[in-house]
Amino acid sequence: MTVGKNGAVLIAQITDTHVGFEPEAGENEFNFVRFRNVLGHLMSQSVQPDMLILSGDLVDGGQADCYLRIRDLISDCPFPVHILPGNHDSRDEMLAAFPECPVADGFAQFAIEVADSEGRELRLLCLDTFEPGRHGGAFCATRAGWLARELEEHSDTPTVLFMHHPPVVAGIDWMDPKPDEGWFKRFHDTVRGQSQILSIQAGHLHRPLHATVEGIPLSVTPAVAPAVALDLRPIDAEVADSRPIVAAEPPFYSLHLWQHGTFVSHFQPVGHWQTLARFEDHLKPMMRGLFAERE
Repeated sequence: MTVGKNGAVLIAQITDTHVGFEPEAGENEFNFVRFRNVLGHLMSQSVQPDMLILSGDLVDGGQADCYLRIRDLISDCPFPVHILPGNHDSRDEMLAAFPECPVADGFAQFAIEVADSEGRELRLLCLDTFEPGRHGGAFCATRAGWLARELEEHSDTPTVLFMHHPPVVAGIDWMDPKPDEGWFKRFHDTVRGQSQILSIQAGHLHRPLHATVEGIPLSVTPAVAPAVALDLRPIDAEVADSRPIVAAEPPFYSLHLWQHGTFVSHFQPVGHWQTLARFEDHLKPMMRGLFAERE
């Protein structure tokens, strides 16, 4: 049981790093530099997370050497790091590089139990939605059975699900699965009526997104790798219409906060921004007024 250092439990999430997209570039690879900058920004914060979840597409093509580069990069993290596979990963190569990653029924899925300083428990269920040869997700009967058992055995404990693929149709046509895919139905059937699930956290889309799944809030953390362009027009795979597909928007990470029985998510872009205001003497009256409202 992990207790948050600052009263609350703080969970960082980084997703879709895609290390190895430019294998010849090595340490200077665009995606690797972005990953290093995001991790450095996270570790420079005065309030450190209690853990980090890397939620899939760690590497771009399942390359063994890229997992070792990631392992070396995160070795300086002063907090535990948990990993999940995405569609660009290789489960076998990932587990070979990270043998400490828990496995259930042959899949890289596991539960983490945490509690804030007031003793309010939270369970994190990390799901493996990887299927070799598929861009979209998967959620077979074996994985559904594991999730169903975990939910049934802890039906009174608030729970958050982490997974790579969001089980929704987002409206970005070339990225979307079919709305009637079998794994969608199986996932929806498994979580339906499970009121202890507070939130679902995913990656894969390379864009921020909020939705609901069976009435459960779903959030997608934007990628470390470049963003998928937001274009909601239908697309014809045979007609190259010069639409934007990928854009070098800033990399992101997210911070999920568990305190006072509430789960809150923040999304942080990483870059060089101009600071427009600082807390200096002339802002003390405003700050006092804000705090007065709490009394």
